[in-house]
Amino acid sequence: MTKNWPELFQQHAKPPETVNEAVDRLMSILDDEHKAAIAAMREEDLIDLHFGLGMAIRNAFGLHEPGSQLLASCGVAHPDDAI
Repeated sequence: MTKNWPELFQQHAKPPETVNEAVDRLMSILDDEHKAAIAAMREEDLIDLHFGLGMAIRNAFGLHEPGSQLLASCGVAHPDDAI
């Protein structure tokens, strides 16, 4: 699911600042197979992505950075709650 992450860093040096920007970037790096797999998951099974894709998103998008605009855009105080 994360094979395109290096390309993300080349294309976007600055982390996304809004949820819409984050979604757009994520959609640009996930291939169609992974998008379909995630879309087919039951909502209660999405937690299974927390320690893989979720951590990759949190780290790559700077949710732990002090003053993260994306975290503020999510409306939560803790980065793990934004995922």
